[in-house]
Amino acid sequence: MKLYYSPFACSLADHIALQEAGASFEREAVDLKTKRTASGGDFFAVTAKGYVPALVLDSGETVTENIAVLDWIASQYPALGLAAPLGRTRVLEALSYISTEIHRSFKPMWHPGRDAEKSKARVTLARQFEIVADGLETDYLFGDRLSVADCYLYVMLLWAARFQVPVPASLEALRNRMDARSAVRIAMADEGLV
Repeated sequence: MKLYYSPFACSLADHIALQEAGASFEREAVDLKTKRTASGGDFFAVTAKGYVPALVLDSGETVTENIAVLDWIASQYPALGLAAPLGRTRVLEALSYISTEIHRSFKPMWHPGRDAEKSKARVTLARQFEIVADGLETDYLFGDRLSVADCYLYVMLLWAARFQVPVPASLEALRNRMDARSAVRIAMADEGLV
């Protein structure tokens, strides 16, 4: 299988999850401005959407959208999911909130100017991170074991640090725990982020 990613994009969550799973996979960076892959290929030939992540499976099928890719990883590597009766539902619930609320709220941060929008986004994001922190009772979102949702949340916490968005101490501690994981260090090094 092959993961198409862009350094520091949300696809870092998939990269970390695949590393955590011990999966055998190739990876190729994508320039999101030119839509060219590191090998010179046209990224639109991989996915008409033109954004990461894109995971090409050994069958040749392509999975896109972070929630879907992370759900697929958890289904193939159950240690990254949640085995409770509503386990998959709870993981999808967390992934959906991270994607549709937190991730989306960062949009103004990636564009020059827009200071008023950025200030408003910081307030919104701080509130959203508080909601997540209120549900955090242990080391990770679903207990003492990492899930694919933690991988995605970690990327959002990295973005929060980059854009000076305040996060609760419990989420800062989660980020520090993630920083110490070998899978995170490998993925970050692969993407040239350390």
